[in-house]
Amino acid sequence: MLPPPAARRPAGRQAPAWAAMTVKCPDAATRLSNVPQQARPAVDRELATMDSQVADAYQRLAARGAGADQDWVRTRVLEPLGAQRRGALNRIGNEIGRVASRPSGLVTLASCTVQQAAPASAPAGGATSAPAGATPAAGTAAPAAGTAAPAAPAAGGQAQSGPVKADFVDIRRVRPNVKNPRTRANASRGTFSSRCGRNENKHFNSDNVIVAPGVSNGAHHMHDYVGNRGTDAFSTNDSLAAAGTTCTNGDRSTHYWPVLRQQDGTKEADADQPGGGTEGNVGRILRPETASISFRGSAVSKVVEMPKFLRIITGDAKAFTNGTANANASWSCTGFENRQLKDKYPLCPKGSKVVRTFKFQSCWDGKNADSANHRTHVAFADAKGACAKGFKAIPQLVQRITYKVAPGSLFAVDSFPEQLHKPVTDHGDFINVMSNSLMKKAVKCINTGRKCG
Repeated sequence: MLPPPAARRPAGRQAPAWAAMTVKCPDAATRLSNVPQQARPAVDRELATMDSQVADAYQRLAARGAGADQDWVRTRVLEPLGAQRRGALNRIGNEIGRVASRPSGLVTLASCTVQQAAPASAPAGGATSAPAGATPAAGTAAPAAGTAAPAAPAAGGQAQSGPVKADFVDIRRVRPNVKNPRTRANASRGTFSSRCGRNENKHFNSDNVIVAPGVSNGAHHMHDYVGNRGTDAFSTNDSLAAAGTTCTNGDRSTHYWPVLRQQDGTKEADADQPGGGTEGNVGRILRPETASISFRGSAVSKVVEMPKFLRIITGDAKAFTNGTANANASWSCTGFENRQLKDKYPLCPKGSKVVRTFKFQSCWDGKNADSANHRTHVAFADAKGACAKGFKAIPQLVQRITYKVAPGSLFAVDSFPEQLHKPVTDHGDFINVMSNSLMKKAVKCINTGRKCG
């Protein structure tokens, strides 16, 4: 239910605390798993247009705030957005229909709803479910000694778009919850690392060359890059192969993830730019203290070489509205990494750093370097570490990024505007541009149980 506008509240009744609302739409990108190669460029552009439509609709909703009653939301937000999406989905159907059978049921993805987020005053641990094995802070209990509560959002900052206090939890109130599969005799126990820096050259953009190639600001949030120096929306396999790299071993692979910002009132350089402040991504961009890139083996078998230009996305940038089927966020603190959070930001004690860990899919279909929805060509191993039938074990990429954040400071990952900066939306991206010889070296190292790089 939407909160009633002030004009309709009975006299003498106290107004309820208003909770931010957001726009929730079916994610057409994940549903379109069989787009012919010839149609993909045009389809990707239309999908990027749909992302912009949702972002614009959310901005209208957020600007209206508590005055957004049901009639206003329906006539000014949802109905216009649905009409725009029907147009885009029809164009997608036409593009696919030029080269293959037109998909049925696309129109069912047009309609959107609103989703209510937790009110800003909700206590930590009270808004979203904690990951399995975690114990969120209860009620209005104060954080453990030595860890300050996060400050309230500054006026004019993230008050409507997040984060809120309910998005944070003291890491010391979380039980250990990490379980690793038992290794078998044929396991590949080695690791291979690339030293690629921590974006000292300030390679930032709000593009997403995997999901929205050829579209500027396709991500609607800023990305940190390490590795390939030339990556942007207009990169091609050839341009990536020819670009320089920040990796000391010559690896030209592309690694990127959304920036983390501290909401301390700082006006960042992109405060008035798309992908930055104009889309609710505000505050000082935090440079990682460390950014490690490593590859590890399988618990049950040897690994095979990744194909060159393999693209992998781990996590879901729209997990707050999509649900957690593809979510893969892992937040923690140094000294507490046996406790991983999926839908909370960690409050770390003094001397401990915030940690983001992206463990990528480690099973490959053996044929495709990408897929229409950028997911079905790769998969995660099962709980025992085995790949499904038809998939081969490849080196598992692990991106681990740490940040120095003052205890109690409000921080958030950049996100699509309508995702409200929720921690569950964290995600990492990778394009393999290793030379064939370097990939062979990495696989040999992993399969023979050595630590290389």
